[in-house]
Amino acid sequence: MKLRLLKILSLPLCLLLLSGCWQAEPDVPDIGDLMTEEEPAPTVQEDIILPAEFRLPYSPDQTLDPITCSDGMQQVAASLLYEGLFELDEDLEPQMLLCRSVAFDEEALTCTLRLREGALFSDGSPLTAEDVVKSLKRAAVSDRYGARFRRVASISESEGAVVITMTAMNRALPALLDIPIVKAGTETDLVPIGTGPYRFVSDESGARLEENDHWWSGERLPVDTVQLLSAADRDTMLYQFTSRDTQLITADLTGTAPISVTGSIGFHDADTTILQYVGFNTTRAPFDNAALRTALEKGFNREFVVSATLSGHGRAAHFPISPVSPLYPHVLEDNYSFDAFATAMTEAGWNDGEPQTVTLLVNSENSFKRSAAEHIADSLSAFDLEVEVQALPWEEYTAALAAGDFDLYYGEVKLTADWDLAPLLGTGGSLNYGGWSNVRTDNLLATLRTSTADTRAENAKLLCDHLSQTNPILPVCFKSTTVLVQSGVIEGLSPTAADPFYHLSACSIHLRQD
Repeated sequence: MKLRLLKILSLPLCLLLLSGCWQAEPDVPDIGDLMTEEEPAPTVQEDIILPAEFRLPYSPDQTLDPITCSDGMQQVAASLLYEGLFELDEDLEPQMLLCRSVAFDEEALTCTLRLREGALFSDGSPLTAEDVVKSLKRAAVSDRYGARFRRVASISESEGAVVITMTAMNRALPALLDIPIVKAGTETDLVPIGTGPYRFVSDESGARLEENDHWWSGERLPVDTVQLLSAADRDTMLYQFTSRDTQLITADLTGTAPISVTGSIGFHDADTTILQYVGFNTTRAPFDNAALRTALEKGFNREFVVSATLSGHGRAAHFPISPVSPLYPHVLEDNYSFDAFATAMTEAGWNDGEPQTVTLLVNSENSFKRSAAEHIADSLSAFDLEVEVQALPWEEYTAALAAGDFDLYYGEVKLTADWDLAPLLGTGGSLNYGGWSNVRTDNLLATLRTSTADTRAENAKLLCDHLSQTNPILPVCFKSTTVLVQSGVIEGLSPTAADPFYHLSACSIHLRQD
């Protein structure tokens, strides 16, 4: 997590709303100058105006059900009302929340989850396995969480425990179960009942979140009450934030659909599982040649791509596992070196013949992706290879990938936190547009999925070492998502991709004392 302070003195800053759909939308202008940690802050007197109460935007006409609610402000409010069996920490590792124990049965292909004793919903009723089963079954058919259940055959209750039966063993299943749980029977309400630190209240004085007296954790909360300010649409929400009527929103600073806010704003980056990468068409020349793919892996500076084209909102990655994960094999990384690139291209036979031109496809609606693709294309256009960028509208871009009508493409995918890469790199994977098929890759993917805690890191290293020799894709970085706050209001915020208020009890919220 990175914290930076952003001062806008005259011109608006183009920001981008956080979306659960990481696909392309309308084009984005350049976002201007951002102050990073390396740049000294100008000596300007900061105008901090503390609010009398802490407020969040929300839409009263839309559901706060965390499984079906819309992305953005509804999810922010919902994060204070609901909890999952697990939560992902800042290293994208699952930590127990409403679950107290996990047991796997290799022969039966089951995962048995026992619930935390004493966990209550905000209405005082106990959390039961039935509540969990019904929430997970709804998640399994939802747009937001459905992909997590592709290896799940059934979800059931047994003697007060939740039993998940799989079609293939996945010992990393807990990383997929940070899905918020709601009380069975209330899921059709605009505000279902949850077990989180706050409960929803609405009366003649308005809507708000009040401290949940039944919260099992018992930890201190930074404020007793969070006021909810009605925002019928995005423009209203932005006006409220700019005018300091609300104090926090979420944003994707390298996405699409720009917005403008002004003022003295703090922002906190959170690591995600969203991978950006260069994909090869491995089914045809020239990228059916492993030596060429391996040479190109050395051909661009990932750190520079992140800092220069993504404004620092990401982490450079040589492998398709986030660098913050304990599974990421930092020891296998090589620093960028043009000399190493030149040597590899020569050894691959691409430094003594006629230049060959190939095309790198990129989605045209996102200016950040276009900039990254153009920089990478320039870097790789050396020796006997010329890389031309072709920016296509989203529908044409995805159609070309599905048809295999490309040489290279700049891609983005939201991976699951269990780091199951089979859809992307496995034979016949739904996201394996490059047609990569390799028995050892498939075996290593399966081995990682079934690894115990003691062997998981070593098996991840074996997989990444294999990928560094075959290079079916070239990972570039993992994107960050961002929480924006009015400066001086919140202290100690450490958001994660799924929870803007992660470690809420460690936060302090400063209010004006009238």
